[in-house]
Amino acid sequence: MAPSDWLLLCRTVRFGDTDGAGVMHFQQLLRWCHEAYEESLERFGLKAGEIFPTQARMPAVALPIVHCSADFLAPLVCGDPLAIRLEPRRLDTGSFEVQFSFSSGEKAAARALTRHLAIEAASRQRCSLPQPINRWLEASTLGTIQPL
Repeated sequence: MAPSDWLLLCRTVRFGDTDGAGVMHFQQLLRWCHEAYEESLERFGLKAGEIFPTQARMPAVALPIVHCSADFLAPLVCGDPLAIRLEPRRLDTGSFEVQFSFSSGEKAAARALTRHLAIEAASRQRCSLPQPINRWLEASTLGTIQPL
């Protein structure tokens, strides 16, 4: 499997993603970031329950977002095709960030960043990243994806 299989995702802007003016509502961008992050992990082969809390299981390590940012470069409207490129990178043994690039056709539409910190779920103290995330980060840096 090539990194492009889990680091380049596509979707369509839906009516519910837009505001009264018919353009993408600003808060959708960070929602799309998290959905793309989750889908990327799944495509890589990590089950959601390994990383995120479920009704049946609480992982020993939580990965809260401790910083996020977004830049809006062009409006997106209902029906626009959207390509989302993820660029994850380890910051240290207990944190990583994911840069997201959003494009529609030939136009750059937005970019965003989420920074995650590993903490022990019980004590809320910093800890090392879980091995599944380390594998995803390693594999994500081994290959390159063609620019959008």
